[in-house]
Amino acid sequence: MGSIGRYIFRTTFGAFLVICASVTALMWITQALRDIDLMTNQGQSILVFIGITGLIVPLLVLIIAPIAVMIAVAHVLNKLGNDSELIVMNASGMPPWILFRPFLAVGVVVSLLVAVISIYVSPWGLRELRRWATEVRADLVSNIVQPGRFTKLEERLTLHIRERRPNGQLVGIFIDDQRDPKQRASILAEQGDIVKNERGLFLVLENGTVQRHETGQRDPSIVLFNSYGFDLSSLSTGKQSLKYSVRERYLWELFDPSRTDTMFVDQPDQVRAEFHDRITAPLYPLAFVVMTYAYL
Repeated sequence: MGSIGRYIFRTTFGAFLVICASVTALMWITQALRDIDLMTNQGQSILVFIGITGLIVPLLVLIIAPIAVMIAVAHVLNKLGNDSELIVMNASGMPPWILFRPFLAVGVVVSLLVAVISIYVSPWGLRELRRWATEVRADLVSNIVQPGRFTKLEERLTLHIRERRPNGQLVGIFIDDQRDPKQRASILAEQGDIVKNERGLFLVLENGTVQRHETGQRDPSIVLFNSYGFDLSSLSTGKQSLKYSVRERYLWELFDPSRTDTMFVDQPDQVRAEFHDRITAPLYPLAFVVMTYAYL
């Protein structure tokens, strides 16, 4: 590839990067706004929000890359035509094939990028997205910190809070615990904090009362406390088994000759279609480059 070819390659690939990055960022923003509740309702940090929503970027690049390379080729060809560079190249005797080679090289590079994303990066990102989102949404803190709502943590355990402060502290806490068939406990506290340590998960309450009413007794017993630890370890979700969808499987998992996975039995058409989409995805950039160059 001569100096003209390198010039066309750099210009085309640079245009592709700009177009792909800008369109991907725009699409990412539209997708990320759907999960804005991670910050507003569930109290997650901005880093968690960006990390979770950013895992969808490889899938967006996989979709946008063929279109971006087509736009880049069209832009460069139009630029060469407007600057009369094509006229000079044709007048110097440069055949169309020599002019096409740098565009084809860009298409090959983009195809390799799409192949890597399709085979490994995109499924990995979607897997991490499902795992991370499941952990966040299944986190006990995320479930209970919804001010003004009576949240049923278990069949006979209900919790209510008045508000949650920016530092994560809970204010105006009410707990109704009927898990023990021998007594019913009602707890009121001015404030509390979620504490996680090697012993488990606890809701440490401050300045409140515990009212216990034993079955068969007329009067309850009331205890005032300055600090009280309510054990929530039994409600901790721990590790959960995740069942990945067809799009979240790696390419070699879709091509499973043993067919032992239940997914191959329940969704054979979806698995076959996804496998075909994965192996044909790298061909789209090349096809778009050829069609755009032939048309223009």
